[in-house]
Order: sequence, then C-alpha cells, then structure tokens
Amino acid sequence: MLLYHAVMADPPAWIAEFTVAPGQFAAQLDAVVAAGRTPVTVGALADHFAGRAVLPARPVVLTFDDGFADLPGPTADALAARGLCATAYLTTGALAPGGRSLLPPAPMMTLDRAPALERYGIEIGGHTVSHPQLDTLAPRALRRELADSKAALEDVLGHRVAHLAYPHGYNSAAVRRAARAAGYETAVAVRHALSSRSDDAYRIARLIVRRGHTAADVEAWMAGTGARTAPYRDSAATVGWRLYRRARAAVRGPVFAG
Repeated sequence: MLLYHAVMADPPAWIAEFTVAPGQFAAQLDAVVAAGRTPVTVGALADHFAGRAVLPARPVVLTFDDGFADLPGPTADALAARGLCATAYLTTGALAPGGRSLLPPAPMMTLDRAPALERYGIEIGGHTVSHPQLDTLAPRALRRELADSKAALEDVLGHRVAHLAYPHGYNSAAVRRAARAAGYETAVAVRHALSSRSDDAYRIARLIVRRGHTAADVEAWMAGTGARTAPYRDSAATVGWRLYRRARAAVRGPVFAG
C-alpha cells in the first residue's frame, strides 16, 4: 500500500519531502501497471478483513492523504488514464473556508470536490478535522476529531464513510478503539512497511512515497521487496517517542502531526 501526499512541481517547503513531481508520479504509476498488480481500494481490504470477499492474487492500494489541490485534477486524471483506483483521506478542516486545521498553508482542494473524486473511482476516507497527533489528545478531543470529520464527509457525499487514516500514522490502542467506536471499519497508519493479508485492520501499514523515491523503488515494492512486512510489534523507540509527544502536548496543547 503506497501513501502519496501532493503531486506538484513547486510544493511549499513543509510538504516538499513528501511531494513527487508530476513526471515522477507518472513513471511510478507506470511501474505499478507494469508490475501486473490489481488495483483495489481500502474498501476491498475491509471486505477481506471482514470475510466478505477475497482479494485478488496480487493487489495494490494507492492512497492519498490530506487533499491537496492537484488531487481532483491532474492526479486523478493520471490515475484514470491507467485504470487505477485509489483511496483519498481528506482533512476536512483544511478543505472548508474558515475551517479548523493545524496544517500549514498549501494549495488544497475544497471539500465540495469530494464527489468529483468518487466519479474518478477514488474512494473517500476521513483524515480528521485538524490533522493533530491523535495519540496525544484527551478522549473527548479525540472523539470530536474522528466524529466531526466523518460527519462532514458524509454530509457532502451523501453516504457512509467507513475508512480512516491517522495523521502521520500516529496511533495507539486507545486511538484504535476510538476509531472503531466512531464507526470506522478500517484505519491506516504508516509503519514504513508492506502490508499483508494478516495486517491489523485498524493499523494497516503503508509506505510513504518521498520525493527521492524513484520508479525503481516502486518496482521493488511491487515485487514484495525493499521494505519489511507488517504486522509487527512497535519498537522501543516508537513507544518512547509516543510518550515524549504526549508529555509535550500536555504542556503545549494539540500539535500538528507531520
């Protein structure tokens, strides 16, 4: 499962590391197609985890976080031209005029373009309202981030939204329980790993595509190499970093996840 953010030639500095240029993106999509993988949405994974359907032999999931301005235009066009579906996780507070968001300034799509994404075959999921580090929030604030984002998306789309992406992948057992309680059927993290058929439905692994990654990197991932495979236990460093971030948030308040 690949994680993209923006696809643009001149991104703001804060998202540049997680941005790929349009030509680079096209080459990577061509590598996915050439690998013979079958594109599926996260919804198809949900059906697999719930025992409702069987995945194809060699699936691949393309995901996009936040909702940058390129998504409902050239990025969606590039996917459609190759017959590739995807799942996009939208940060609702960043896409509505006057919305509440911790994301720094960047060219973003507007929330009312979400139905257009679905017409391209792009499934929509939630990415919270403000993009905080969810595992540092108090229970009430956590519930509000999950529920309000879901409600905003369902209002504009007119149907249930069942999938969630944790901002920057930050989650914990309590966050995963809250995601389930809020009505999400799956949740994706980051984990810098290949997902598997036995992955955790509320902590599905993704590989972040960075600006330095090439089509050769994508080819290796499509071959099942170049990264470890989930699920696996959190490292001591991950647990320690979570404790530090919680302590910092207790002093400073909610912090941008990025």
